[in-house]
Amino acid sequence: MTTAVSPPWTGIVLAGGQSSRMGSDKALLPWGARTLLDQARSRLLSAGAARVVVSGRSGREDEMPDEQRGQGPLSALAQLAPRLDDGVLVIVPVDMPLLSNELLQQLAGAPGACAAFEFHPLPMRLELATPVRAVLARLSLLPEVQRSLRTLQRELGGNLLEGSHWQEELRGCNTPEEWKALLQTAGCPASDDSN
Repeated sequence: MTTAVSPPWTGIVLAGGQSSRMGSDKALLPWGARTLLDQARSRLLSAGAARVVVSGRSGREDEMPDEQRGQGPLSALAQLAPRLDDGVLVIVPVDMPLLSNELLQQLAGAPGACAAFEFHPLPMRLELATPVRAVLARLSLLPEVQRSLRTLQRELGGNLLEGSHWQEELRGCNTPEEWKALLQTAGCPASDDSN
């Protein structure tokens, strides 16, 4: 019996958002003994990423700042794409700490230029190549209301994966209330830093 092995892939953590609804930088929120950003890095590596790149931050070798901040995840990817080699990217938001290795591996091995789970634009698999870079660049120029990951996924004929059994893992957090609920789900104690 042979097991299919997905090609090497790069993990991307989107960590450049303004966190305005949260009121503090989500990437630095405590998750156990580490931060959400450290959790995302670690999870991608343990799921099989050959390397991890953090979009929207600077200060470490694996971090690449957004050239234009506050433009959303599609623009962040469009700015990041010219700095990356062709290949498979698995893109996660910094605020989804419950993602499992199994979920990320399923996503990494999904067919097509693009894949995501039903009802969730992230996490997402993207096969980065010259045509995809061109689509990213073009879509990044659209008005904000049209500039979305779902627009990108439609343009690329995205593969929507069935996600009903992953609902707990696909939970993110944008507000202090969602953060506290996520901590409770994970059995982590709430911190005063999340207010």
